[in-house]
Amino acid sequence: MGGLKEDMAFDPPCHPRACAIQACLTRNSYQEDKCQSQIDALYECCNAFYQERGDDGKTPSCPKANLLRLKMRQRAQGK
Repeated sequence: MGGLKEDMAFDPPCHPRACAIQACLTRNSYQEDKCQSQIDALYECCNAFYQERGDDGKTPSCPKANLLRLKMRQRAQGK
């Protein structure tokens, strides 16, 4: 996983961050609570992706724009 600009420029965009989540989950017996920073990093990348390309942008690494925003709101309320 690199910086935001590098991860957005990757093909497909944000893919290194999605892979980081999978690696974290595997290392931690699929305990999602241990991978929160990787999830936040993916959401940061996906949010930047949609800001740059619009809500119709597509990458398999990110949830659809409206679902991403919902998840980000939910995470912010939970903190």
